[in-house]
Amino acid sequence: MAQLFNPFSYPFEKKYSKPVAYFSMEFALDQSLKIYSGGLGFLAGSHMRSAYELKQNMIGVGILWKKGYYDQERNQDQTLKVTFRDKDYFFLTDTNIVFPITLHGAKVYVKAMLLKPEVFKTAPVFLLTTDIPENDYLAQTITHRLYDPNQTTRIAQSILLGAGGAKLLDILERPTDIYHLNEGHALPLCFYLLDKYKDLEEVKKRVVFTTHTPELAGNEEHSMPLLESMNFFNGTTVKRVNELLKPEHGTLNYTLAALRMAKRANGVSQLHGEVARKMWNKNEGICSIEAITNAQNKTYWVDEELEDAFNKDNNKVLTERKKILKSKLFRVVADQTGKWFDPHVLTFVWARRFAAYKRANLLLHDFDRFLKLVKNQDYPIQIIWAGKPYPEDYGAINIFNEIYWKTKDLPNCTVLTGYELWLSGVLKKGSDVWLNNPRLYHEASGTSGMTAAMNGSINVSIPDGWVPEFAKHGKNSFLITTADDQLSLEERDRIEANNLYDLLEKEVIPLYYDAPAKWIKLMKTAKKEVTPRFDSSRMADEYYKKMYLV
Repeated sequence: MAQLFNPFSYPFEKKYSKPVAYFSMEFALDQSLKIYSGGLGFLAGSHMRSAYELKQNMIGVGILWKKGYYDQERNQDQTLKVTFRDKDYFFLTDTNIVFPITLHGAKVYVKAMLLKPEVFKTAPVFLLTTDIPENDYLAQTITHRLYDPNQTTRIAQSILLGAGGAKLLDILERPTDIYHLNEGHALPLCFYLLDKYKDLEEVKKRVVFTTHTPELAGNEEHSMPLLESMNFFNGTTVKRVNELLKPEHGTLNYTLAALRMAKRANGVSQLHGEVARKMWNKNEGICSIEAITNAQNKTYWVDEELEDAFNKDNNKVLTERKKILKSKLFRVVADQTGKWFDPHVLTFVWARRFAAYKRANLLLHDFDRFLKLVKNQDYPIQIIWAGKPYPEDYGAINIFNEIYWKTKDLPNCTVLTGYELWLSGVLKKGSDVWLNNPRLYHEASGTSGMTAAMNGSINVSIPDGWVPEFAKHGKNSFLITTADDQLSLEERDRIEANNLYDLLEKEVIPLYYDAPAKWIKLMKTAKKEVTPRFDSSRMADEYYKKMYLV
């Protein structure tokens, strides 16, 4: 690689010297760089941070989103408002590399920007943009919105990330042994490599794939004629694609195609690995699907003073620091909503992407019982919700607004906007309880509860995703008893809501007030057991051992 474009500022550890490129549609690297939407980006960001700490020979490849995902604000009546604003980033380095890719038979020019390691203490990340004067306005919009709702724009974004990212590595003359697809978005990378090496087996030697989606309907797919018309296959004929990948009913499923073009794949928790194998193993020609549980970067997420109190086993300082962190969170609450919370009161937080299966409103299912819970003066509680729905998911937006309307007059319940990295950190550090109540088998991993536990917040959770690998009920967390999965969704929601109410009323809330020493012991056990198992240094090391070096 030419010295001018060498993005590394550190020597590699010998065991991590194999060169890897990590392709992801989103990276949550810092609050100021708004190129992420949620969990997939949080995971990629932590991976890049741990790659830097371990001195791995890895670079990230992503897209520089001009308008980000969206800015979450409020309408005049306080309901959710979606806005899009242009963003500029002066801490990125212009590589002065501009090169063409082909879309719809026409040239689209791509500029490569570089996030250097020293900026946010991450592995170097190249970010691609088409928002440059060399392109017409339509081509410029390809990199405006993360997960653009327009189908052809989404396909163009995948071609840019996959084929454009791979072409950039060739322009840089970087020897890359492993191309890691974080989700199926960058699938065109495989067709770029197929055109380069002319042999699927040569592609498989170089590609590994991480799948995050445990529902068939959630795996992206498009019609073969549309993909061909947009140059998705990078010169490979439709006949050849049909021979190699056997797309069903004229539709190419990105996940299934990636499983047939990679040497190895993984789910993102032990449970999700099992679910993924059940989903895909009936299909011919797929690679093995391992399980590497997601994790988060402790260095980035943990409050240092809280960490010091944990390490010194100082309960007094631990308790005092937790109250200070709660007060910091409550200033945000007061600023946004005019509600003033009490740091001495047990505080629950539900915060993650708003999607129907995550059931943000499960706690409101029996509203009379909910009101009884939040109006109990003997055992007072406070509840905060936060999270971003997909901007065109009006059902999820309605859930956000429903929670707002139902709790707006309750002084101890609120809904916050602006759920990004900074607010996520404040919520995790300032909460006593981290709520997680998705429908079972729908959460591939989920990682927010990991960083909550690192900051002394107790998980109250459905045993889905990563949770079964960690949770010991009453010892380091609390588990919500699940309903029979043969029941209807409505009946399962009803049963699990009642189980949640029972759990809170009979175990969680009384423990906090009646046995504070036991609460602190539970908190400390969770903190001790969440690391190093769920620190992303373990995960980054495991990827080298299980995916890159085999």
